[in-house]
Amino acid sequence: MQTLEAGSPKRLSVGASPAQRASGFTLIELLVVLAIVAIASAGVVLTLRDSTATDLERDAQRLSAVLASARAQSRMQGTPVWWRPSSNGFLIDGLQPPQAAQAWLSPDTKSSSPAVVLGPEPVIEAQTIFLESRRQAATRVQLSTDGLRPFAVERP
Repeated sequence: MQTLEAGSPKRLSVGASPAQRASGFTLIELLVVLAIVAIASAGVVLTLRDSTATDLERDAQRLSAVLASARAQSRMQGTPVWWRPSSNGFLIDGLQPPQAAQAWLSPDTKSSSPAVVLGPEPVIEAQTIFLESRRQAATRVQLSTDGLRPFAVERP
């Protein structure tokens, strides 16, 4: 009885067709399958991204920059300045010339935090502002300061 050793070619019968001799996948077939899998997985990753958290983070970064600017203007003008939330955005009160209310970048964003004093003293008390999603109450971002540093965005 004849056996094959590891690594030795298989013996085919004399009448075997070329299709029977060449079994397996070509390199092009493997590359096409890999490209399809890569495109499908990229689509899944993009659909899993939480847009609510991204929108809150973007609004929080913008608010942090606005608060830093208002705080600097308050110190420069020597007048007290307050930040307070409104129904669909926020107001900066006390600056000259008065500023109009600013809307959130996302209509889903809201804040139920009380008004925050931004100056004119160089050191203010420690304060925190919470931003929440209207649709997903569990999705929150907070901006906080220790009174000396600018407001920083944090996840609660």
